[in-house]
Amino acid sequence: MSILNINNLTLRVDREELLKSISFQIEVGEIFALVGESGSGKSLTSLAIMRLLPDAISVSSGDIELKGESLFALPESKMQKIRGKSIAMIFQEPMSALNPVMTIGEQVAEVIKIHLGLKKEAVKQKVIELFKEVALKDPLERYDWYPHQLSGGQKQRVMISMALACEPDLLIADEPTTALDVTIQAQVLKLLKKIRDERNLSILFITHDMGVVAQMADRVAVMHHGEILEEAECKEFFSNPQHPYTQRLLRDAMSKGREKKEEGEQINLLKVENLKVYFPIKKGFFQRTIGFVKAVDGVSFSIPRGKTLALVGESGSGKSTIGQAILSLVQTTEGSIQFEHQNLLVLSDRELKPYRRKIQIVFQDPFSALNPRMTVGEIIREGMVSLKVGSQDRALQDKRIEELLLKVELEAEHALRYPHEFSGGQRQRIGIARALAVEPELIICDEPTSALDVSVRSQVLKLLKKLQEESGVSYLFITHDLSIISTIAHEVAVMKEGKIVEQGSVVEVMDNPQEEYTKKLLNSAPKLLI
Repeated sequence: MSILNINNLTLRVDREELLKSISFQIEVGEIFALVGESGSGKSLTSLAIMRLLPDAISVSSGDIELKGESLFALPESKMQKIRGKSIAMIFQEPMSALNPVMTIGEQVAEVIKIHLGLKKEAVKQKVIELFKEVALKDPLERYDWYPHQLSGGQKQRVMISMALACEPDLLIADEPTTALDVTIQAQVLKLLKKIRDERNLSILFITHDMGVVAQMADRVAVMHHGEILEEAECKEFFSNPQHPYTQRLLRDAMSKGREKKEEGEQINLLKVENLKVYFPIKKGFFQRTIGFVKAVDGVSFSIPRGKTLALVGESGSGKSTIGQAILSLVQTTEGSIQFEHQNLLVLSDRELKPYRRKIQIVFQDPFSALNPRMTVGEIIREGMVSLKVGSQDRALQDKRIEELLLKVELEAEHALRYPHEFSGGQRQRIGIARALAVEPELIICDEPTSALDVSVRSQVLKLLKKLQEESGVSYLFITHDLSIISTIAHEVAVMKEGKIVEQGSVVEVMDNPQEEYTKKLLNSAPKLLI
């Protein structure tokens, strides 16, 4: 028995077809995976199901039925009761999906109050239980926290708890584990399967991670340019893909073999010694300091010129804080950060300015990292102008912007568009182009491929490696995706609770981990077996 039927759905913007007569159905208790590259129409399909399409997009044909009832025929008042209760959704970007002026507890409680009508104390208790289910630490304390106080992975867990709050019949999971480290990802996937089994929940699982698809899905459909090219049972999909595009997706998803890195004299570009970043915990009317959160606790490492250090660990382990400390975006408590033998921590803001060009960052969340009021061309040009990099002639800058966009697999005309007109993966590529524009010596890559599908991720990793080979740029590669470490990194440092617990070459750490925590991370990563 099917719970959701999509019949010949076509969506248009003016004369352009965004979805082209797509059809599929989801059975009760089934996990149906929808895969494809960025911009293929996956997220657009989920918005159509929720009836949350932008006004500019029209339904030119087709229908969507939930339990045999047409969703397009319902008045908005009835549709509002279905959203959150019968159909719930985990959005792709938790950074922008959560209200920044409400506590996370209030936001989850709001959904429960609207649909379940529980009393105040019962609502709070249910929220805390949901936080425990999705492995959010100290749920009672974090109930009163605001989104900016959480890491990207923690925000995603809040979104998952919100979606599950009212026990929906259909859960739309749009890249639900994108921002999660492998151990929490394993917990969340296990949780979703457990809830599916206990509640007979149907799940539309949108993802670009083929390892997750192999682990989760009952059936799989592949989308490309608004069309469904192939649909099959999960085992058949991986063992015998029919369409050439599907075959390419699976090839791109396969982990590359690890290569031995040649040894030789290495000159350190960056050297971090005994770095500590402590954040004060304040309570009471006078906001007295009662303790400290040790986000980074005595970390040391170095990155040679032209090399890549991968920094891995669970959400909240301090990886991103290290990146921010190197950029002087957070105040350090102790230690030194030497770039080209200069301790950055003793420099004034004025003295730091030349190093702003030499050290760039690609942020984890491409949506909030891009100014929504600036065109893509203006975003890329901004650093070139403010840091006086390259020619200041506007025509030559325009040519350079075109070259950068083409390098990151975008089109030259995209320079005239705004960030909201792009998919998550495309926005991430804009962030990479912006970082490259000022010709840096070190790029801090904070989850740079987390929003990308497997084929685009493969292209971006190849691009980063090519740039490194051509220009000798170094990378601090912060990631939770263990499958890409062997592709991009020379050295690996594993972080846990603000400390580095294991460090060494990719081959040493990935093939012969010494620490139990490292083994746990490797065992938690989803495996793609073909």
